[in-house]
Amino acid sequence: MNTTTRGILLRRRKLSDTSLIVSWCTNSLGIIHTVARGARRPRSPFRGQLDLFFEAELSIAKSRKSNLHTLREVVVANAFAGIRTDHRRTQAASYFVELIEVCTEIEHHEPEIFHLLERAFGYLDQYDPDQRAILHFETELARITGVQGAKSNAAMALAHLFGKLPSSRLALLKSLASDKDGS
Repeated sequence: MNTTTRGILLRRRKLSDTSLIVSWCTNSLGIIHTVARGARRPRSPFRGQLDLFFEAELSIAKSRKSNLHTLREVVVANAFAGIRTDHRRTQAASYFVELIEVCTEIEHHEPEIFHLLERAFGYLDQYDPDQRAILHFETELARITGVQGAKSNAAMALAHLFGKLPSSRLALLKSLASDKDGS
């Protein structure tokens, strides 16, 4: 069964000499994993379409036997190129991806998480992150995931509920604090 959806590329890893496993946060399917067959070939139709943080329209052949689906087609809608212009922007985007992966089950449909990530990447595409932006993302994710009373310390509430936070959080906050002190 072929399905189309909008997704943001979270991760990609090598499957074989010619193929990749690509993880997406989608608006209609949740977090999904796809196989991009032949994506590593020089003349692949996926060439230049599968970079981290890209938002795209996807065509997927859903597997009946596993959670690994086949990626049929990708049309990039937003490359969020501004994220790649600054290390802190990339670091913040990576943290957001890791946090969503910790807080979301595979194929659990929650469109608000997709829209939160889309808004966050839109912000990082235009602006440098600060601690307020990180805390806002965590607070919104806590609200979406149902963590009650998380306004004061959403990150700790998420850590309590899901068992951990990404280890990259501390380094990101230190980096943002040193930027604030240096400016």
